[in-house]
Amino acid sequence: MNGPYAADRLVALVDAILQRSGSSPEESAIVAANLVDSDATGHASHGVCQIAVYAKSLELGHLQPNRHARVVRDEAPFLVVDGEVGYGQVIAREATDLAIARAKAGGACVLALRNAHHIGRVGSYGEQCIAAGLIGVFFVNVVSRPLAAPHGGGRPRLGTNPICIAVPATPGHPPFLLDFATSAVAANKCRVAAASGKEVADGLLIDERGVPTRDPGVMFRDPTGAILPFGGPLGGHKGYGLALACEILAGALAGGLPALPENLRPGRVVNNALAFLIDPARVAESGGDAENGGWQALTDAVLDHIQDTPPVPGGDGVLVPGGPERRSRALAVERGITLDPDTVRALHGIGGALGLDVPAFLGA
Repeated sequence: MNGPYAADRLVALVDAILQRSGSSPEESAIVAANLVDSDATGHASHGVCQIAVYAKSLELGHLQPNRHARVVRDEAPFLVVDGEVGYGQVIAREATDLAIARAKAGGACVLALRNAHHIGRVGSYGEQCIAAGLIGVFFVNVVSRPLAAPHGGGRPRLGTNPICIAVPATPGHPPFLLDFATSAVAANKCRVAAASGKEVADGLLIDERGVPTRDPGVMFRDPTGAILPFGGPLGGHKGYGLALACEILAGALAGGLPALPENLRPGRVVNNALAFLIDPARVAESGGDAENGGWQALTDAVLDHIQDTPPVPGGDGVLVPGGPERRSRALAVERGITLDPDTVRALHGIGGALGLDVPAFLGA
């Protein structure tokens, strides 16, 4: 049964798996909540399906439980943090909290996060910034099996390298949260499609020869195919340019670990990030109205104008980044969370091997 499952049941199961895999109760609670929330917000690629990846990383020694963010350099506005290959959800959360404190004190912080295991949905750290009343801009690279081809290239060379931009709520609108991979599709969506025997849309993948294909199975053969950068045939240079910027800013500059062949290991996953946290009150007036230059009022005016755009025929109108995640969370509370068959099998296999009664946790 693939669900739907209540979020609290999934959190309890993942929490138990992590604790039996060596995590402290504090660590397991953070990671489990983050993974399930990723599924709830509609980002299943960073959700509970990652448990299988983490189990393999633990087995290979590429993931170390119970590590914390270690400050390497603290010279305002610069903060450099090492994750010591700990659970990325814990490391990135702690690093963002440290950066928030410094941005609150000094108006801005440039955070370099290096050597963390998979940090999950980057938007969750944008949400930390939003809750603190700060703007956050995150560039992240992925050191793992390359998945994405550079624009014009026929082989994978890059990760799905995500970018996140977060802006606090204004009087007239909820927070703005832009969080996207620079690849045309998430690798996990290819996995789900392949497991279901389904094809993907045109313009997303190329096979091992560099030829366009709709077969998601090319991502799981040797040699593999590649995911194209977002933007399609005419705009793929844009997604590629942003992915390469992530590799330079997060991998080379912040982490010292770009996704070069000499840095890749079977089963290894490392995230590095370069983030900019800004107190908007240090840049512009907070109050007032649009005519008097208050940034919140001006932002409301921009968003009102955009959302007032007439929809295309048969469309639902213009959405603002962050809206789909809020809607998905509300539906998850109401309807529960559905997992793909591979993830359900992994939960039963990993949990059962650890002595857990997985059906009881899931209410099956």
